[in-house]
Parts: sequence; C-alpha cells; structure tokens
Amino acid sequence: MMRGVIGGLMLALLASTAAAEVRQETRAVQGLRAPAELIVDRWGIPHIYAKSSRDAFFLQGYNAARDRLWQIDLWRKRGLGRLSASLGPAYVAQDRAARLFLYRGDMAAEWAAYDPGGKEAVESFAAGVNAYVAEVRAGKRPLPVEFKLTSSQPEDWKPQEILQIRSHALVSNVTSEVARARVVCAGGVEADALRRKLEPAHKLAVPKGLDPCDVPANVLDDYTRATEAVSFKLQTAKTAEAEAPKALAQVIDERAAEGSNNWVISAARSATGRPILANDPHRPVGAPSLRYIAHLDAPGLSIIGAGEPALPGVSFGHNGTTAFGLTIFYIDQEDLYVYETQGNAYRYKGAWEPMTVVKDTIEVKGEAPRPVELHYTRHGPVLAQDDAKGRAFALRTIWNEPGLAGYFGSSRMWHAKGWDDFQTARNKWGAPPLNLVYADTKGETGWSAAGRTPVRPNWDGLMPVPGDGSYEWKGFVEDGGLPVSRNPKAGYFATANAMNIPAEPAYPRETRKLGFEWADPTRTIRIHEVLDALPKSTLADSMALQTDSVSPQARRGVALLRTLDSSPDPNIARALTVLKAWDGAETTDSVAATIYETWAVKHLGAYAVLAAKQPAPVRKLIGASSPDPILTWLEAQPPAVRNPVMISSLADALSELRGRLGSDMTTWTWGRVHPARFVPAIATLADPQLAAQMSVGPLPVPGSSSTPRAATWKAEDFTQIAGASVRLVMDVGAWDNSMAINTPGQSGDPASPHYRDLFPLWAAGAYVPLRFSRAAVEADAETVMTLTPAP
Repeated sequence: MMRGVIGGLMLALLASTAAAEVRQETRAVQGLRAPAELIVDRWGIPHIYAKSSRDAFFLQGYNAARDRLWQIDLWRKRGLGRLSASLGPAYVAQDRAARLFLYRGDMAAEWAAYDPGGKEAVESFAAGVNAYVAEVRAGKRPLPVEFKLTSSQPEDWKPQEILQIRSHALVSNVTSEVARARVVCAGGVEADALRRKLEPAHKLAVPKGLDPCDVPANVLDDYTRATEAVSFKLQTAKTAEAEAPKALAQVIDERAAEGSNNWVISAARSATGRPILANDPHRPVGAPSLRYIAHLDAPGLSIIGAGEPALPGVSFGHNGTTAFGLTIFYIDQEDLYVYETQGNAYRYKGAWEPMTVVKDTIEVKGEAPRPVELHYTRHGPVLAQDDAKGRAFALRTIWNEPGLAGYFGSSRMWHAKGWDDFQTARNKWGAPPLNLVYADTKGETGWSAAGRTPVRPNWDGLMPVPGDGSYEWKGFVEDGGLPVSRNPKAGYFATANAMNIPAEPAYPRETRKLGFEWADPTRTIRIHEVLDALPKSTLADSMALQTDSVSPQARRGVALLRTLDSSPDPNIARALTVLKAWDGAETTDSVAATIYETWAVKHLGAYAVLAAKQPAPVRKLIGASSPDPILTWLEAQPPAVRNPVMISSLADALSELRGRLGSDMTTWTWGRVHPARFVPAIATLADPQLAAQMSVGPLPVPGSSSTPRAATWKAEDFTQIAGASVRLVMDVGAWDNSMAINTPGQSGDPASPHYRDLFPLWAAGAYVPLRFSRAAVEADAETVMTLTPAP
C-alpha cells in the first residue's frame, strides 16, 4: 500500500510540473569570466554549465547565496565567532568559544592537504558568494527576510575562512570522556557499562594520575557553545549567560542522533547488472535543509550530489565515473587533558610551561568591541581554568591539524576515476571520520574507513588524562592503516555507524584502538537482513530500505517483555498483549510502536539504574544513551531483577500516554504522536503570519532512531528532530535513473515554492529524479538562466 501512496505522490508532482512553461532569464554577473548557464529543474536542483571549473565553482557560490544566503551567512558568522557583530552582545560568549577552535596553523599546509584544485574551488566559491552579496547591497536582489528580522546584513567572505572553521564538523569523543569521568567518580568503573557499551569488548580503566572527580560537570561549556546552533532567544537577553549551555546529558543525547546509512551493491547482486550506491546521512532536520543538492559541469569537472551549502563541490554523489557515499565511522579524535596549574602556567614534564595567550577583539553591534583572551596549551584550547584548585582543562582535537576542514576531503573524489584514486582520497581524509563506500562504471565496489587517527601508545582514549606529558599522541595511523574491503564477497557492503572494524587477525583492532564507542547496531542489523534476502536488488529496493521502519532494537525489547506473565493491572495486560504480537514495524498506524518507544527510550533506563543501585549523579548521565546498554544489562539479569524493572517502567510509560492521548489505547498510533514539523530558530522573532510561512508541517512520520528510516524524536513532544534530510540512490553508469530527496526543499526562502515542495514526498518516503545528462536536465527544466560576464 505504501508503495502505491509513494508512486501516486510522485506522479502527482510530475503531472503538476510537466506542463509548466520553462522560464527564461538573463543575468550579467560581476566576476563571471565566460558565458554560462544555470538550469533549475522542477525540484529546485541547480545544474551549472560553465566553460571552466573556476566559473563552475564561482556560480555554485553565487547560486548558494541565491537560494540559501541567510543560512550560509549564519554558518560563517557562527563558525568564525562573528555573531555579536550582527546580532548584539548576547552572543559574545558563543563568539569567544567559536574562536577557540578556529584553525590557526599554516595555511600553506592546509591548502596542500586537499585536492590540487581545491584552492581554486574555495576561492571561486567565495567570490561567487560575494558577487551575489554585492547584488543584494546594490538593490538588484532582495535582502532575505531573516536579515530584516535581525536588522543585520550579509558579510563578504574570505576564502581561507571557509577552511579555518572547524566547529561545524562531527568529531568525538570528548563529551563521552567527561560523562564517563563523572559516572566513574560517582559510581565506579562498572557503572559506566549502563551508560555506554564498549566495542570491541574492552576493559575500562582509570588512567594513572587521573582523579575522575577533578573533572567538573561544566568543563565543556565552551565546547558546547562553540558547536551548538544559534538560538535567537538570546536576542532579548543582555548577555549570553542569560541562557546557560545545555546540560551534558542533553548534548550527548542530541549528538547521538547524528549518524547515517550507506551501502554499495555489486553488479552481480543488482537487477540492473550495474552497481547501486545509496546514502542517507542523518543530522538535525529542519528548515532550511542542512544539505543542498547541486550539479556542476565544466571541462574537467562533472559532479552531482549533496553537501553543505556553504562549501564548494559535493560531499557525496558521483562524477560520471565513480560514486561515493559516507557515514560516520567513530574514530576517537579528541582527548581532554587535565593540568596542574599556577596561574597561566601548567606543569609539563616536571617544569612549568606558560600557556599561549591570544588576545582578540569581538566586534559587538551597538556597543564598543569586547577584548577577550584565548588560552592554549601545547595540546590545544583551554576549555576551563580553576585557579583556586590549580586545575585547567584543554582539548587536543584533530581540528588543530592541517587538512581537517569538515567534509572538504571530498574534493579528492570529484576527479577520482578508479579504486586507486579512491584510496588516495581516503588516505588524505581528515574529518569527520567516515565509512566511505565506492562504486564505479567498471563494476568495482568497496568500502574504506577514513579519518585522521591519533596513535595513543599507552591509553585507550576513553577518559580524560593528565596533561603532564605522560599521555601523548605518537603521530597518526599511516596511509593504508585503516580497514578496507574491495569487491566484498557478500556482493554488498553496508554501514550504519555500528562497530564494523574487522576482528583479529584480519585487523589489529585492540592495538590500534581506533575507537570503542559506536551506534546501536539496530539499523545495521535491519539493513543486512533486507540486503541478504535480495539476490537481485533494484533501485526501488534501496529506496524502500532507506525508508524502512522496522526496529531490531524493538524486537529485542519485546523479546524481554514476552518473558513476562500477564499483569493483574488491565492497562499493563492490554499493553503486553499489543507488544507481544508486534513485529517491530514502527509504522504510523502502529500502537505498539508508541508504547515501545515511550517505554524503552523514556522510562526503562531510570528503573534499570535504580535496580543496579547506582547513585543519583550516575542516574542523570545514564539517561544520555540509547536503550542498547540498558537492554544488554537486562538480558543478563535474572527474572527477579529484570521483571520488576520492566513492569514498573511500562506502567509509567502507559501513565504518560494516557495523560497525552486519553484512555483509549487503540487510538495511540505512532503517527498521532510522532510528526515532522520544522520551525527555524529565527521564527521566534517573526510575527505569527511570517512564522507560519517559515514553518513546515506537521506530517506524521514512521520510524525512530532505531530504524533505517532514522527519525529521532524530542522527548518533550515526540517531534522528529534528526534523521535523513537528504537521500540519494544512484544507478552507477545509468546515472539518469538515480533518485534523490531533500527535505523540506532546496530553497531557503520561505516565499519560494522550493522551500517546502519536497516535504510531503520525503514524509511519505518518496523521491524525485536526480538528472545528470544535459538532455534529461533540459527535459525537466523549470528555469533557465543565461549568465554573462558583467562589463
């Protein structure tokens, strides 16, 4: 039935646009060097045809500003620590925090770390953004409404700034290090097993010289400020301190939702006789979309796919010969160091070493500039100092190294023509750490882990360590030192952020210590189940799998519930009957999904931790986890311990649902409580009419964080907050058959039809064509812009 609904939606969209007349437009663009063409198709996807790669990237920047100027300008200001200049004094603390993490190293080494054409791409992209900003300033193009709401203006871009910004990329594991130190302080080493499962199996130990109780709960306040989204609630505050940084448990919960799925299927396992590559990264969902689909065509350059709208090129997609996709591979790329201090000096190898102090000035709208100091040790930025206790805490992060601009390692994939080029790209990849999947028109397929990987000779990276010189990185894992699979025997390779490091002796995973903290394997299990059962996969199969809402984690939880006898409480008895008959499919009409998600995610952990006799500080942090370690603990307990935990927590879940939905359990469908509704942060400053125009939805959506269709929800109201905003399924070699979706739409302008046009398709699990050939693009054209150099 769902296939029929999806097909109907796609046909309706095609029919509604097929008869539309193609709009023609001519623009003279300052900075363009030769005539070019920008074709925007019916789904808002830009196809750029230029006479040089320089002009292609220039027009990509120009077009990104045309569609997403507010978003990319805010991306730049947040990353550089320039919010206060546009938004006022409430953002000084966030600006200072962001500046702590800027790349301050050798720019020549930074440029050299990427594709040889990467510098031209960045410079041209920035020039294109500036060309559009100049048109806005001259009144030739409208100023986006968000600038009017904030009484601000877009700023010009400098190319190097795009790479110096590090804090938008995903790296780990400092939040977990701090949480682990807090748990161990309160409950001992064993207590942390309830918070986070370690894989491969590993015995946790407190590093010699560390007192975990020295690590304060607020040590990551600046880290959180630097890496969180911009809140416009601060517009009415006088200082940033009016809104405290998020609690550690909340930060961990939110960032645990950021994962992805990808897989590559060989020609032998494909119904087309060609490889299929599918990718759907999972990040926060909202309006506008975090990602943007674009197509660039010029002599020596032909790429299409998705990426961050503020970066040139694409992060995943294809180049007409090779296709590539990504998910997070949880290499541990961060360490928190704890120092004994005297003022701004710290003890290192028996001597007092002065911190480096960078004096900076933060421009503040409506006020005098604010002088600030940024402190650094040899390991990295100082996050906190406590002079009274003689302690300081600094972060060594991969961000400090050249070549670590988020996702820009993909520049080496834009011209990759075979497996060897793919391996070069993966060896040079910096951040975020990735599972890269690959396919090419010759039929080669494969997977490689990628990411700059610290070598820790004498510790595992799981807890903070003394900064006295006893715990130092010894370089990085050498080229070729991460696991790889070329033309896998299974005929496919799939990843979903779970631990997938090959076992000994195939790979020395215990000695390499790449990382021990991975996503719940539930999505991986389901993806493998489906692919294993398909001897010949189609594109439609991959689209259905990306939107699959079956939860192996739920089946696991229900298996525990099936060990219970019926309860004398009629509500619990009725719920157990519903759950025991359930197959784990979290569809919008499922009552069992509503009960399971409320029980397992919101209530089960609290009772398990009580049963494990852990103190209150541990209980607060145990909540910052998926149900996976809790289910693992329950599976190991005797019925006398396990059953009361399950019954009591289920009773609480049912009480919550009765309060929300009423007493008729048959109406508790997952779609009723689990919608997608996107409200941009800036809407808090808008009047009701404009706020409504900026908002998208609600529509009911299936799935949860434990299903391939990742749909992580907010505990307060079950609204989806993270998942796949963009999905690609590529037919390798017959590229015009490829399909994509980007919710809620390609545009960032609330008045544009492409701001929300893809949202209902996405919610229903539908896709639109991802055209690549010129003929197919022209057949689907909505607008054709003829662009000429301005005199």
